[in-house]
Amino acid sequence: MDFAAPLIPARLLRRYKRFLADVILPDGSAAIAHCPNPGSMLGLAEPGTICWLSDHRGSSRKLPFGWEIAELPGPTTDHPRRLVGINTSQANAIVAEALTAGRIEALTGYAEIRREVKVGSRSRLDFQLRRSPAPGSASGGESCFVEVKSVTLSRETGLAEFPDARTERGARHLLELAELAAAGHRAVLLFLVQRADCTRVSCAADIDPGYAATLRQVAGRIEIRAYRCDFVLNGDAPGGITLAAEIPVAGNIPA
Repeated sequence: MDFAAPLIPARLLRRYKRFLADVILPDGSAAIAHCPNPGSMLGLAEPGTICWLSDHRGSSRKLPFGWEIAELPGPTTDHPRRLVGINTSQANAIVAEALTAGRIEALTGYAEIRREVKVGSRSRLDFQLRRSPAPGSASGGESCFVEVKSVTLSRETGLAEFPDARTERGARHLLELAELAAAGHRAVLLFLVQRADCTRVSCAADIDPGYAATLRQVAGRIEIRAYRCDFVLNGDAPGGITLAAEIPVAGNIPA
């Protein structure tokens, strides 16, 4: 998923009302940026954090900038920074690009990719993948439903965690996936870790015990997969975020 133009580095003053951030631009002026992340952004929104912004000046958007990436100090001089994609709305674009390109081996072989598919009366799931029906078959092809969760939290080196705030909606999605699996469909929960410094994923049960309990309830009925991301952020080049390697689910996420 490529950005339309090079991102602009800024320094965070404060994040407030969840979706707003006051920042200082490279020329020293202050601006308000859209923060497209409904979670707590634990560990990512401290004053002084470097924010990489998309530039929407001249467009019809209400705010002139959008916060895309948080830059954190790296662990060593060889790795001086850690990049975290904080824009949760980009997660589906990253996964859609990977699905179309056939880069998610576990989800290849489907002829049709549908997005934002309505299930039940209250929800939509992120993707429905459909195989072509068998010749002479009166029914449609096999379906696979995929719900993507953007993961940004890391409180332990190498470990990503979800969620970073309580999410009743996330728990409802788990139950809906389980219902689809019981009806004979393939159902996949896909954790997209929007950072390159994590090698495994677990559930932050201390943050949302209800989500953790629901995850334990449906584990074994749905597939749970996780992938980390790679970043390109090179000054004058637009840069982007791409789905990279699959990583294991670990800790308190049942197999």
